[in-house]
Amino acid sequence: MKGLVKIGLIIILVMAVFCAGLLFYFKQGADISLLQNQLQQPTGIYDLDGNLASTITANKSEGVAIEEIPDHMKQAVVSIEDHRFYEHHGIDYQAILRALVKNAKAGSIVEGGSTLTQQLVKITMLESNRTLKRKIEEFFLAQEVENEYTKDEILEMYLNRVYFGHGAWGIKKAANIYFSKEVSELTVAEGALLAGVINLPSKLDPYKNLDGAVKRRDLVLSRMAEHGYLTEDEETAAKKDEVTLHQGGQNTDPLKGKYPYFVDHVLSEASSRYGIELEELLTKGYKIYTTLDQTMQQATESVYANDANFPVGTSTDELVQSGAILLDPKTGGIKALVGGRGKHQFMGYNRATQLTRSPGSAIKPLVVYTPAVEEGYDITTPLKDEKMSFGEYEPTNLSGIYKGEVPMYEAVMNSLNVPTVWLLNEIGIDKGLDSLKRFGIPYKKDDRNLAIALGGMEKGVSPLQMAGAFSAFANDGKRMESHAIVKIVGIDGKELASWEEKATKVTSKAVVDKMNTMLLGTVEYGTGKNAAVSGYEIAGKTGSTQVPIEGISGVKDQWFIGYTPSLVGAVWAGYDTTDEKHYLTTHSSQGSALIFQKIMSQALQNQASQSFKTQDIGPLIAEQQTKEEEVQRNQYWIDKGKQIREGLNKWKDWEVPW
Repeated sequence: MKGLVKIGLIIILVMAVFCAGLLFYFKQGADISLLQNQLQQPTGIYDLDGNLASTITANKSEGVAIEEIPDHMKQAVVSIEDHRFYEHHGIDYQAILRALVKNAKAGSIVEGGSTLTQQLVKITMLESNRTLKRKIEEFFLAQEVENEYTKDEILEMYLNRVYFGHGAWGIKKAANIYFSKEVSELTVAEGALLAGVINLPSKLDPYKNLDGAVKRRDLVLSRMAEHGYLTEDEETAAKKDEVTLHQGGQNTDPLKGKYPYFVDHVLSEASSRYGIELEELLTKGYKIYTTLDQTMQQATESVYANDANFPVGTSTDELVQSGAILLDPKTGGIKALVGGRGKHQFMGYNRATQLTRSPGSAIKPLVVYTPAVEEGYDITTPLKDEKMSFGEYEPTNLSGIYKGEVPMYEAVMNSLNVPTVWLLNEIGIDKGLDSLKRFGIPYKKDDRNLAIALGGMEKGVSPLQMAGAFSAFANDGKRMESHAIVKIVGIDGKELASWEEKATKVTSKAVVDKMNTMLLGTVEYGTGKNAAVSGYEIAGKTGSTQVPIEGISGVKDQWFIGYTPSLVGAVWAGYDTTDEKHYLTTHSSQGSALIFQKIMSQALQNQASQSFKTQDIGPLIAEQQTKEEEVQRNQYWIDKGKQIREGLNKWKDWEVPW
């Protein structure tokens, strides 16, 4: 008998030590660092004047500060879920004992003993499977949470993270989805209904089971009265309230989702340039001050909303896509951008900033004509314009017309290919590539050939890069690095990041003046006529690339990059994927130039007209035409004289028949 007692005592001692060790193990592992009392507040995007322009947040839930939640809403949840919430320290032993007794009498689980703190731990830090290990972890974690946070902080986290059914995570979304209201606007009856849903969110979804939801609401109201939160009259009145649901809710934040492509780029820039994770940007209530001009953004978006503004391609099963960007040449600040047509996808493909395509002839001013002017060529310098080959490379003029010789401004104005390639060959490819580098245009090792004069590039460029490059022409030869963010401020008011101006001296003002003369002529007299905006001096360059498929004569990419002294714009149009069935049939002068014109005509409405104060090539064109007409007349009489001489020679050698 004594031996059995000893064995029993040893077993009990071992079990006690084991249990103590087990409890110590779980207590040591009670790490609540993953739980942070940080509301998922929307991040605000502010425009260049400091006005709130758009808001962005995580899709799952958006937080509301405890001070903004009505007392009756908090009381409703506490009454039905954990009426001793303000008395216990994470674990309610009375509730556990009460639940054990009731469940034993009922023969099934009819009541639980979990506190709000335990529920918070369960939905934020633990897996949903019901195991002994998880319950023990929950036990210790709940107490650690109570040690770390106040009751209000715990309730705030709970209400902002618990599921209310119908896709509503958190009280803010629940109030919106069920009642189209802000949380602060909820009535006592509405708050009680939401509190009741928490227990069985799918079964008690008011849209699917209104009777069940109302019955549960009335139970919540009774509990509120029982615990002293409502008088008998208030309880009765609330139970009489008719439930009015608003299916889907309304967008209680009119700024949420505005300017989606611009916001996408801001988030991308904040992440890539300042190292801030996307999740932080979506949940921590940052204020991001940007270079956005809302008037220009709205103008650009209105143009993109009208399908009639875009070229028609060879296929109707896929949209002809496009991207456009406007920026300030003096600061490099992005004022507006749209990254595509059709439905926007959050953080999806942004054709204004991420697209890389060959720029076609739009690159000519950057890689050929600027370095040529730097080398001493003048806008009237004659360039060769005749069929020629450069090794195996044989460029051709799109029109098929060759004059033998043309002044530089005409080669630019009419986008002639052969004179451009000839000129790059004359000044040397290295000078062209050096110029591209200064303009901020990236190129690959394999791009080192004469084809780059016409935009032949392995990777290509984006509208943002082209707009940034051309901005040097509008800023006396200085290129400011493009950016959208001015500064980022945390919810506590501390500045987290700020923009530091970066400038590159591309070329001299004297060179810029000559380039502006030729590019103004391109819009006024040449291939860019459709980009002209009445009352404003617009300079710019068209660009098109051909479909790289043998046997198909079509256009792959359309470009137009243009500018005034105060605003630069770049537009690309084409299919995302070009193949035998998807390509354009018009050139940039009939497509991207027209899109640019429609955007700029609205964007410039609030800006005073400014002049480049440079030479007009109109008189040069007239003079050149006079010379050509004189040459043609001289040639006419030369040809006529030759014809007469040939006729006289026939008579001279004619023999009289008699």
